[in-house]
Amino acid sequence: MGKIIWTRSSLRDIKQIHEYISDDSKFYADRFVNRLVGRVDILEKFPLTGRMAPETEDETIRELIEGNYRIFYKVEKRNDIAVLRIHHAAKNIL
Repeated sequence: MGKIIWTRSSLRDIKQIHEYISDDSKFYADRFVNRLVGRVDILEKFPLTGRMAPETEDETIRELIEGNYRIFYKVEKRNDIAVLRIHHAAKNIL
């Protein structure tokens, strides 16, 4: 069983998502961020749950979907998970 490693970029993404939703409702911002974190927590036991990110041919770069957000992560040694980015699906990633 691996551990979750949040990168600076992913933590910045979480903060920006929270701030954006908080403009309408802090309650729903807290709730949605908790959903995102809960979704990532699944990876501790099931690191290959997400599909391979279609933008890359690297099988270690994978994604989970939560609502309109794509959670990009990398499966590292000993099944540690590095959360790379959390990206709104409507935005161009490249």
